[in-house]
Amino acid sequence: MRIIIIGAGPGGYETAAEAASRGIEVVLISEGPLGGTCLNEGCIPTKALCSMSAPDLSRKAEVISQLQAGIAQLMRNKLITLVQGKASLAGGTSVKVGDQEFSGDALIIATGSVSATLPIPGADTALDSAAMLNLDKVPARLCVIGGGVIGLEFASIYRKFGSEVTVLEFCPNVLPRFDVDLAKRLKSALVRRGVTIETSARVTAVEGNVVKWTKNDKAFETQADCVLMAVGRRPNLASLNLDDAGIEYSPSGIAVDENMRTNVPGVYAIGDITGGMMLAHVASAQGRRALNHICGIEDAIDFSTVPAAVFTVPEAATVGRTEEECAGMDITCGKANYRANGKAVASGEADGWCKVIAEKSTGRILGVHILGAHASDIIHEAAVLVALGVTTKNARDIIHAHPTLSEVLLAAITAA
Repeated sequence: MRIIIIGAGPGGYETAAEAASRGIEVVLISEGPLGGTCLNEGCIPTKALCSMSAPDLSRKAEVISQLQAGIAQLMRNKLITLVQGKASLAGGTSVKVGDQEFSGDALIIATGSVSATLPIPGADTALDSAAMLNLDKVPARLCVIGGGVIGLEFASIYRKFGSEVTVLEFCPNVLPRFDVDLAKRLKSALVRRGVTIETSARVTAVEGNVVKWTKNDKAFETQADCVLMAVGRRPNLASLNLDDAGIEYSPSGIAVDENMRTNVPGVYAIGDITGGMMLAHVASAQGRRALNHICGIEDAIDFSTVPAAVFTVPEAATVGRTEEECAGMDITCGKANYRANGKAVASGEADGWCKVIAEKSTGRILGVHILGAHASDIIHEAAVLVALGVTTKNARDIIHAHPTLSEVLLAAITAA
């Protein structure tokens, strides 16, 4: 069996490695560097900046280079052929790269996403997240258009570096898809750290160092030495000749079924190119689902339970349903604060909170939302509880080590 994979981000290269481990021949085609957006322009370099007290491009480059080398080593498998270049769909499960043509028993499209922008005057003068990562000096004044995950992470990072930061978010709350309680608490935490955040703000133009916006029918201007456009990402649909190949898609992404199949037999699509949850770990899981279907293997991957984290200071993390998504249900919410946790107080990280949402009649844990130190790590215990349908009664009986931050989760479960 031979599989063609277009795109070497987490979804693409991890699927290639897994396929090879199963004895399947793989042709992995990558137009850009190994690791895709996540490694080169997203998750990893932003986390490198999070760990710094001042931007250090050489350190960031070292981190990326080290991880790229690890992926390259993973791809040095006799069953994997790595092809560098731009892919063009040649019909069915065949692909062209330059004057070469590759055919397989199945084709997986994993070409990711690109930064979105607002249709406003001067939008092209604003920096995207990739350009923001390559700044060699800290701007005195930074204006971030967009209060989602990307915008808030950069706001937090550059406030730590000393920038005067203003965030302009169109929606009534930052992190529009997150639990409102969590989003409001994170906003307050960032404001306490000196970040100015304006919600319900409609940006109308970027004119040099001035960002124009309106709120409640009043016009405002924000002066900035640097403007970041962080209004999300969109599927990288223009990278392929999808119309020629007859693959169904919309501006939201390539249409796929629960097994990641497109409408063309043998052709699959995974990750950001399909829209939905644009997260590296979702792309990897979708790759496993597609590969399993190609191999005739059933799995129990639960795409309704996906943890997500925001690497601000403090961190935010979430899994399962938000309180808003539970509207109409009879639920109970248990809450606990970091300031009541011995490890948090002892380590000087007492700024935090955890909320557990449970179904009142059964006690089944439906969602968990955490704000505080190491929230991105603690959330994975919560993900297991939600995915397995564990009740608060059973979860209370799980012994947690003391003193640990994970006891905050136990305290919230006990309060639910």
